[in-house]
Amino acid sequence: MKIKRFLAPDMRQAMRDVRTEQGADAVILSTRRLEEGIEIIAAVDYDETLMREAARINAPSPVSAPAPAPTKPPVKEAVKETPKERLKETTKEAVKEARAAITPPPPPPPPLPLPSTELAALQPVMEQHALEAARMRTELGGLRQLLEQQLSSLAWNDMERRSPMRARVLRDMSRLGIDTDVARQLIDDLPEEINADQARYLPLGLLSRSLKVSGRALADVCGVIALVGPTGVGKTTTIAKLAACAVMHHGPNKVALVSTDHYRIGAAAQLEHYGRLLGVRVYPAYDAVGLAQTLHLLRDHHTVLVDTAGVAGNDPRLQQQMDVLREATAHGATTLRACLVLAANAQAPALDDSVRAYLPLKPSVCIATKLDEAPSLGGLLSVLIRHRIPLDCTTDGQRVPEDISPADARVLVCRAAQQQRKLGFAGEDLDMAERFGMAVAGL
Repeated sequence: MKIKRFLAPDMRQAMRDVRTEQGADAVILSTRRLEEGIEIIAAVDYDETLMREAARINAPSPVSAPAPAPTKPPVKEAVKETPKERLKETTKEAVKEARAAITPPPPPPPPLPLPSTELAALQPVMEQHALEAARMRTELGGLRQLLEQQLSSLAWNDMERRSPMRARVLRDMSRLGIDTDVARQLIDDLPEEINADQARYLPLGLLSRSLKVSGRALADVCGVIALVGPTGVGKTTTIAKLAACAVMHHGPNKVALVSTDHYRIGAAAQLEHYGRLLGVRVYPAYDAVGLAQTLHLLRDHHTVLVDTAGVAGNDPRLQQQMDVLREATAHGATTLRACLVLAANAQAPALDDSVRAYLPLKPSVCIATKLDEAPSLGGLLSVLIRHRIPLDCTTDGQRVPEDISPADARVLVCRAAQQQRKLGFAGEDLDMAERFGMAVAGL
């Protein structure tokens, strides 16, 4: 049996020392509180018989034992206990202390804030580390861009070597201004092996086949149609052209115009001027209830054209305009169809944003305006193919009603090809590698 004395500031630390030094099988013989802290007597390989024998030998005889002085009543602590009882009592206390020691310690307090002097000393170091991190990010970004350019060039060169005809079709799509995702989608429909003649004419055929058109003549425009779209795309002028065609086929008494554009100065006056020239009445509508009442009043007309305010996709007024059109349809018995107007001279990202902004209205058809002002029709074709919106008609001038015609996919694609022949192709190989190089593996 090995007995050892442990001294610690508190009971938890003393129990940890016992467990660390003698293990979990140690037996606590005694504990007491001293000025220096807590004293614990612990033993390993404890033998109760030996402890009893040692207590009997070391116990004082009754003759030599001094009589206790009865100065005060005996208390529980003054009662003389046998070694076994003392060991049992100390063991209970030790178990309590051990259980308390097992509980997890409280979380450490949060670190104290550094003094202002130390912060001021560390500020230059922190700024230097931030500059180094920014420089490393810039260098890594440049390295990544360089690697992507190299890989794109290698992939495109390999594409031209393995499939020269398919690479030629991609080049023709790029010349027309077709977006990368749409060009790849069209190339997927090509047969595996094509000859030079097919590679020459297939791009135009693929574009014509992929374009959806309504196939409706201008004389067939009927019902309630609301022209919607961004500002400046020519909605009011297009309404005048459509109204003129309807008047020529059905008479002015069967055609009506409704204006909901109260944002742009002079919008209602412009529409009223067209109405007077055509002999058609123009009705104002200020909210959803007024629009529903007006449409109910005009339910016997053959053609009712609604002019809306031009609102960009990120304008909060767009949601208000959509709510007005939806509520007007819900309140009235007349079905209102939305027609999205897009300007062909806009850039492809702007056209795509406009379509996505007005998709909640579920436009049934689309009208392409300002074809005469567009240097390239690739952006317009890409958006129409990507979103599968039927093209109803196109406009290419300000004359009313001459500069409007029904949509024809082949005519539109041929016009795009004719416009693109006027442009040069400087730096074409580099542009092809950047546009299609990383996506060649999926073709």
